[in-house]
Amino acid sequence: MTECFLSFLLAAMAAFCLTFAVRRLAHRCGALDRPQQRKVHLQPIPTWGGLGLFGGIVVAALVFCPVDKGLVGILLGSALLVLTGLVDDRFDMRAVQKLVCQIGAALVLLGFGVGIRGFTHPLTGDYLSLAAWQTWLATILWVVCITNTLNLIDGLDGLAAGVSCLSAGTLSVLALQQGYGEVAILAAAVSGGCLGFLRHNFNPARIFMGDTGSQMLGFLLAAIAVAGTVKKPAVIAILVPVLILGVPVTDTLLAVIRRSWRRESIFSADREHLHHRLLDRGLSQKQVVLVLYGVTAVLCMLALAVSHYA
Repeated sequence: MTECFLSFLLAAMAAFCLTFAVRRLAHRCGALDRPQQRKVHLQPIPTWGGLGLFGGIVVAALVFCPVDKGLVGILLGSALLVLTGLVDDRFDMRAVQKLVCQIGAALVLLGFGVGIRGFTHPLTGDYLSLAAWQTWLATILWVVCITNTLNLIDGLDGLAAGVSCLSAGTLSVLALQQGYGEVAILAAAVSGGCLGFLRHNFNPARIFMGDTGSQMLGFLLAAIAVAGTVKKPAVIAILVPVLILGVPVTDTLLAVIRRSWRRESIFSADREHLHHRLLDRGLSQKQVVLVLYGVTAVLCMLALAVSHYA
């Protein structure tokens, strides 16, 4: 518990400090998010904020987490998506190129021994192992899906960072309850890093995390959920992380259904996400973000209750 708290604090302070340098770097390199029809900001804002956020998480993880094979795999997979995001935020990669990189990050994770390798039977309590191909398929699908859910909700100042802060904090508590101390410390670092970055990113934002941050956070949350819920029965192991990430998961499902119904590419952009709809109902940016924080907090408490009583 103490190490989790210290990891949270160090990540928050490191991310807060590093983001100042990243803001200057983004300006120098022309990494700016310029206003568009579907975006809500009215002037160019530096992006690449995910680089400072990732730096804060890595500092805390290396200080407080035992450096083992699993941690190395998680950090390397995250680093791959940070590099992908840096390129995308500056030069706009195609959706299929980003998808390939996300699959690559999942393969890195698997290569270092982190994956969905089985589940506990909900009735008998027996642990059922998956075949190798099932492990690879399940892990890749999970990582790619969660990575993209975070990417899709990163549309308002502070939204993705705040939701990730609450989600990672909840995953840290769950990992502690199940005896996964290293996973809990890493999740606490992710939560703290998000909080430190949020000081720069809350409305009015002075920097955006960009794909550099949203893809990396989605990957980290996916990896932590895999590593920290495997002792639970299958239904609970799936339900709990889905509840914790309920806001981005719901938004992504609605986007896929909406675009499929219209026979559009599921990777196409639009202005009909949950946060856009709330804005159209007259709420301010801050009000929308706070509402979605509240929804996330309720879902996280529900996930804790389900995990405790299951």
